Amino acid sequence: MSSVYGETLKVSLFGQSHSEFIGVVIDGMPSGFKVDIPRLQRFMLRRAARSALSTKRQEPDVPEFLSGLTDGVTCGAPICAVIRNTNVKSGDYDSLRCIPRPSHADYAAMCKHGKAADLRGGGHLSGRITAALCVAGGICLQYLENAGISIGAHIYSLAGIKDTPFNPVSVSAKDFLSIAEKDFPVIIDSASDKMMSRIMQAREAKDSIGGIIEFAVTGLKPGLGAPHFGGLENRISAAVFGIPAVKGIEFGNGFACADMTGSENNDAFYIGDDGVYTATNNSGGINGGMSNGMPLIGRAAIKPTPSVSQEQDSVNMETGKNTSITISGRHDPCIVHRAVPCLEAAVAIAITDTILTDKRG
Repeated sequence: MSSVYGETLKVSLFGQSHSEFIGVVIDGMPSGFKVDIPRLQRFMLRRAARSALSTKRQEPDVPEFLSGLTDGVTCGAPICAVIRNTNVKSGDYDSLRCIPRPSHADYAAMCKHGKAADLRGGGHLSGRITAALCVAGGICLQYLENAGISIGAHIYSLAGIKDTPFNPVSVSAKDFLSIAEKDFPVIIDSASDKMMSRIMQAREAKDSIGGIIEFAVTGLKPGLGAPHFGGLENRISAAVFGIPAVKGIEFGNGFACADMTGSENNDAFYIGDDGVYTATNNSGGINGGMSNGMPLIGRAAIKPTPSVSQEQDSVNMETGKNTSITISGRHDPCIVHRAVPCLEAAVAIAITDTILTDKRG
């Protein structure tokens, strides 16, 4: 099923943007692990719409655990958590039932599911479902931290405005914590003012903007993963593309290495105080689908949200004629800053599944 991810740790997302609940089932999490619920809620808050930079749809996003935890400790049963949708306005979508919104999944969903497709707020295809993804990913982040593995992300660029990148050789958990404590997830504070101003410009123009999120993983021992279809890049990419707005991903130098020579792109090995290291990290911590002990570095491209309030061309599926559409309702002029914890969550799920699968042998 397309809403289920994982080989050993299986994460299943359910619900629609305007259904009574959205939620997640997590099967395969080891028993005896204490989940810090207040900390999980703080992680969820990083995804929330909290200012004029985001949608006016306000959801508390408090997960209710129906199974899998006993006094906050994993008991071996599948973990099921639901989040109530408390602030829906389905009437905003009445006029869109037969007119697909440009670059949304409406048309494809109409073709696949016919009149049964739930297009209110995007239905099951909505970014709203990433709240459930963050429940699973937030739990995995805590599990990995107990194993000495940390994951963080920041806005690498937004509409061409750049933050400073992670140091690919020495990025640390301390760097991740510093970013997570900020209201706007960048490394250099001066970049946040420019980015936030650009988001407000897009809102005023009834338009939207996108950007790139950089993520990193530290603490991975060499040899995690597998070659070919079971590689770390493969597993992470599959999870990251579960975030609807993601349109591209790269690791290390990514596409830039195509313009480099082998001698420029190669990472030379050397013996350090407590093991083998590389002088550079153009590979992004992965060789042959397996971790090499250096920080895992990647970037994901986030498209501009397609819900813009300008008049756009579309078609009427009932009349079979061309028409125009103006989208009303509550929408984000930019979702990049809200997607940062979603990237962390997706990567955490992928790394946890890979570790548990490797242990299984």
